[in-house]
Order: sequence, then C-alpha cells, then structure tokens
Amino acid sequence: MIGNDIIDLSLAETESNWQRKGFLAKQFTIKEQAIILDAENSFEMVWRLWSMKEAGYKIWARCNEKRVFSPKNFECNVISASEGFVCFKDQKFYTTTNVDVSYIFTVASLEKKIKSYSSIGPSYGIDQSIKKKLEEETGIPASEIEQIKSKNGVPSYYHRSEIITQSCSITHHGNYGAFSIVLS
Repeated sequence: MIGNDIIDLSLAETESNWQRKGFLAKQFTIKEQAIILDAENSFEMVWRLWSMKEAGYKIWARCNEKRVFSPKNFECNVISASEGFVCFKDQKFYTTTNVDVSYIFTVASLEKKIKSYSSIGPSYGIDQSIKKKLEEETGIPASEIEQIKSKNGVPSYYHRSEIITQSCSITHHGNYGAFSIVLS
C-alpha cells in the first residue's frame, strides 16, 4: 500500500500563514511543534510534516475506506533528512521525503522497504503518465488501460476489467503533480 503528497512551496508561502496564531496547535502535536520550532528552516519543516501526514493518511483512508482526517492524530517522527514515519493509533507508515527548492514530496508505505516508482511533473497529464509507465511495466498499450476510482476517489488502473496496479497514489498542488505506484 502506498500514499503520497506534494507541496508547491511557492504556493504554500503565498496562500498559508503557518505562523498565524493557533495554526501549529491545530495541525500538529506538541512534539511536532517542537520539531518545527527547533528546525533550521521552520517553514520547510511545517510542510515536510504536513506532507508526511497527508501521505500516511492516504494509506489509512484506502485501508479503512473512510475519509476522516484529523491531522493531530497522525504524529510524525523525523529520522533523517529524508526518512521518517507517521503513527496513527496502532499503525505505522514509513515515509521518504524529497525536499527540493520548489516542492516537498513524500511517499509513505506500510513496509519499510517497498518496490515502487514515483514521478513528479506538471500538475496536468498525470493520468497519461501513469498509463505510459504501466505500459512500460506490463506491455499493455496505454490506450487500453483505464482508471477507475473507488467510492472514496482512490484510483486503480485496469485492463479489460482486470486490475493491474497493486497500489497507486496521485497528488497535486499548485504547479506540481506526482504519482506513485507499487511495482510487482
């Protein structure tokens, strides 16, 4: 199972004031607030943790077929510049985060090591990019691959009514879009 999230940093900077009164307390645990305030770049850390929470939440929502998001209940733990994990109740979601000058991108999974593929690009054309990658992996022509979403909006890809993705996650924010798929 895989989840992902991307944050367009220029959009986050102009549309969200993380320093406003009550913002951190509403979204982050006391432990996470300390991580943010102690970070060399607090702005970047806010959005890294948010991206981790969102990526972990996507897995939880898929597993539980529910859409209920309570950010403070998903607690982030930072291990290194790129590695971390998110805990929600008794579940643990392992994360890898890529911090670029333009965006922050996180992939989460239920297992520490997972064979997956991610691609980041413009916010448009993600569906076609996924189909091209699946064509590469399976030999099925992209034109014969169909996206079908669950009742919760979770995408899966099919060929002639047969599922061909183990797990797929799509994210968009501002100028960026990305997808992550689990490979066989």
